[in-house]
Amino acid sequence: MKKMFIYPTLYKKLKRGPQVILPKDIGIIISYSGVNKDSVCVDAGTGSGWLTVSLGLVAKHVYSYDMREEFSKIAEKNVSLLGLSNVTLKIGDITKSIPEKDIDLFTLDLPSSEKALKTVKKSLKPGGMVVAYIPHSEQVIKYCKKLLALGFEEPHVIECIVRDILVRKEGMRPSTKGVWHTAYLVFSRKPFKKEVQITNK
Repeated sequence: MKKMFIYPTLYKKLKRGPQVILPKDIGIIISYSGVNKDSVCVDAGTGSGWLTVSLGLVAKHVYSYDMREEFSKIAEKNVSLLGLSNVTLKIGDITKSIPEKDIDLFTLDLPSSEKALKTVKKSLKPGGMVVAYIPHSEQVIKYCKKLLALGFEEPHVIECIVRDILVRKEGMRPSTKGVWHTAYLVFSRKPFKKEVQITNK
């Protein structure tokens, strides 16, 4: 019998067009960012909307941007499939100005995520987090340099690898198959505003 990677039932229902962010990375993004029922999020690079709808199941509201209308239509089907009324899909360039402000969490899945960081900084609330999904190490270096140049906090870069385990009569051992590298996840925060201390002279 062929061993299949087990997805939650939710993801088996969803439509898939362009490459998606897999559950293993979605789980890390949600748990490490601390997104919750009071959070307002912007997801840039909607694609098929797997991350968008996953955030929508947790957050207060999610605004999701993509440049390509055909991708947004796939995501729209997934939003409708789950009956989410707290997700707003938009066609637009996240590197330009956006109307959303006081955002708790930005997620970036773009060819050049660093180009969106000026918009991110303007729209994030102090202490808000940005998470970038970046496939290649060279892109991570470029992105992190831009983060620091714009005054974001020191980034935290991780990679999530899932390894299948074979359990058989002969014994238990790791499988040669698994979900290995998908992308690096780069977490950073917009600094909190420093309190101005007034002293009496």
